[in-house]
Amino acid sequence: MAKGSVVKTDDVKYRLDKWIWAARFFKTRALATEAASKGRVKVNGALAKPGREVRLGDSIEMLVQQSTWTVKVLALSNVRGSATIAQALYKEDAESLKRRLDAQDSRKLTPEPAETIRDGRPTKRNRRDLETARGRQDGAAWDDRWSAGID
Repeated sequence: MAKGSVVKTDDVKYRLDKWIWAARFFKTRALATEAASKGRVKVNGALAKPGREVRLGDSIEMLVQQSTWTVKVLALSNVRGSATIAQALYKEDAESLKRRLDAQDSRKLTPEPAETIRDGRPTKRNRRDLETARGRQDGAAWDDRWSAGID
């Protein structure tokens, strides 16, 4: 068996972080390791550490960016290959696919709150305009403040 080949038997053992990186769920192996370390990856319903062994038939549930993937392991590999090879390593559940697409559609319909701010922070001129619109004149804002003095 050549190093880095795709294996469809359970004879070899591969780490979880290497497998999810090779299956192209994460861009780098460090990101895959971090996701597993932070509890964003479950294998057969249990939280998994990055060094856990992946076996054929395992069900892996992971949070990737804003989507939750539930996949079944069909083949093993620890080398990142092309996208077609990576897609041959797993099969996504139909329920997981439906949830991901629904969540994607809802994100498209609801705008990001930060995108509603068009002008950014008000300038000094904008602030003065706001104060005059509220009925305050120059210097009057300081007179309205309370004091801790006895007078």
